Amino acid sequence: MDQLAVQFFNLDIMAKALPTILRGLGMTLLICCAVIPLGLAGGLGAALASTARSRWLRWPAMALVDLFRAIPPLVLLIFVYAGLPFAGIRLSPFVAVVLAFLLNNSAYYGEVFRAGLISVGTGQWEAARSTGLTQRQTLTWVILPQATRNVLPDLISNTVEVVKLTSLASVVSLGELLHAASLARSVTYNASPLTLAAVIYLVLLWPVVRLLSRYQRRLVA
Repeated sequence: MDQLAVQFFNLDIMAKALPTILRGLGMTLLICCAVIPLGLAGGLGAALASTARSRWLRWPAMALVDLFRAIPPLVLLIFVYAGLPFAGIRLSPFVAVVLAFLLNNSAYYGEVFRAGLISVGTGQWEAARSTGLTQRQTLTWVILPQATRNVLPDLISNTVEVVKLTSLASVVSLGELLHAASLARSVTYNASPLTLAAVIYLVLLWPVVRLLSRYQRRLVA
């Protein structure tokens, strides 16, 4: 037990690794600030396109959503970062991570938004249009608020997954939280920095997960 504590819960090593890990946390938060808003916007666009009346717009949108949902995010990230240079397109690690995660998360957010749009009955459209609202006004002020409220737990759950997904950025040597902890581990020859990184992830995400569970129970009740 003493050996286990020294290897995984060494407070001295954690204290020394803390500045490096906090810099990694800053990069993780920066990735989230870029990917989550872009993913929500891309997902909403994909949802609107996949529910459009025109099949020329609907079918390609559905095909792209299925494509990027089917490709593992790690494979997509490696393709963007290491594959595109063969086509003459070189991206920095940060841009490659944001682009790969944007494509992946837009597909998942798109399916969530699409489910929300479908859940709003056609009567809502007809009632709003009968008051003189245009189609765009109806979508913006009547349909989207209801659709978002209907799928809010799924949107929050997907956002939690996005935060956890950022750990894949260590594969392209982007200095996010996991990469920083791994670097500290390699310097100290001790797993305590990884434990510290796990604790930080837990502190960030556990409250959100608990609030989400409570909100879901309230919806059921």
